[in-house]
Amino acid sequence: MIITVLSDIHGNLPALKAILQHADAQGTDQILNLGDSTGYGPEPDGVVQLLNEIDTINLLGDYDKKVLRKKHRKTGWSKVKNPDKRLMFNWTCHALSKRSRKLLKSYPEQKTIEVGSLKIFMTHTSPGSKGGYLGPETSQASLKKIAEKIEADVILCGHSHRSFVRWVDDVLFINPGSVGRPDDGDPRGSYAVLEIHDGKPGAELFRIQYDLMAAVQGIRKAGLPEVFAQVLQQGVNYDDVITK
Repeated sequence: MIITVLSDIHGNLPALKAILQHADAQGTDQILNLGDSTGYGPEPDGVVQLLNEIDTINLLGDYDKKVLRKKHRKTGWSKVKNPDKRLMFNWTCHALSKRSRKLLKSYPEQKTIEVGSLKIFMTHTSPGSKGGYLGPETSQASLKKIAEKIEADVILCGHSHRSFVRWVDDVLFINPGSVGRPDDGDPRGSYAVLEIHDGKPGAELFRIQYDLMAAVQGIRKAGLPEVFAQVLQQGVNYDDVITK
């Protein structure tokens, strides 16, 4: 069985389409999305609707969760100190249709699925944490503690925007990186393929070229701060752009 693992699409529809096309060529049987489908990119509604059309198993990410909060919608995210990020939260919320908001609200924050005898645990952030993340720099000891708490053969997580595949004893950890907003200096979209053969899991990471300028122009056309266009073009996070 071939499973496509996505995360952190962040409203980047051109990147999502390119990765889905590549995944289809791999012969994918199932698509799992670990959350943060919205935010930073210019087409959050298009992303949510496309994921729904292709029958993906989706999670709710931390950004998605903030966008949906009614108290934020009423106050305009007034407690968010950074004006660029405050604007982006507000814009993203209002760019989503009622149908997309309803779909997002239906997503769980974590989920366990079974493929044959294998248990696959899905989460957006680090398991058991509020906003924590797992990245390539996470120690083997830290992963081992998580593996001991989570009764699963495969643990999938996102949030860090940095991909890795690691074995800890008999547990396979996969972070597919970010489809639509990588933070590692490579602007190409990132995703993972989990392949299960004879009951044994294995994984491969991919970086995919996409129509980057379409996403950049979408941000500019929407009147969003230029810094978010630069985030995509440079393949780094917001703070790295503004400190250059």
